[in-house]
Amino acid sequence: MNLFTYLFEFRFGLISSSVDFNSPEYYNNIRKALVSGYFMQVAHLEKTGIYSTIKDAQFVQIHPSTVLDRKPQWVLYNEFVLTTKNYIRTVTSIEPEWLLTIAPAYFDLSTLNENIEAKQELIKIYQRIFHI
Repeated sequence: MNLFTYLFEFRFGLISSSVDFNSPEYYNNIRKALVSGYFMQVAHLEKTGIYSTIKDAQFVQIHPSTVLDRKPQWVLYNEFVLTTKNYIRTVTSIEPEWLLTIAPAYFDLSTLNENIEAKQELIKIYQRIFHI
């Protein structure tokens, strides 16, 4: 017996709700869930065309095996690969607002490296979200 069936049979008031599979929000919800677990593994596309990891400001490139058809401004990655270059692999695009709402303590703006462009962008987003 799976958990849903168990909870339903014993009347725990479980309500099943989901966004329609064809809705863009369906995929946003999946990416938000990924951010909640992998928020420490985020990179931002700098003006130079190279990504920089947010906390330790390491310059990285998206691994050639990644199937993204564009270079998103913000990415979440699963794996950091060190070869002759620094690569990030298993990548998906994210929205920077999610970082500030899902993991606000980790993305405390006072602790971010001053030398990365992402900090200035996050400051602007923070001011817009929280009306400061």
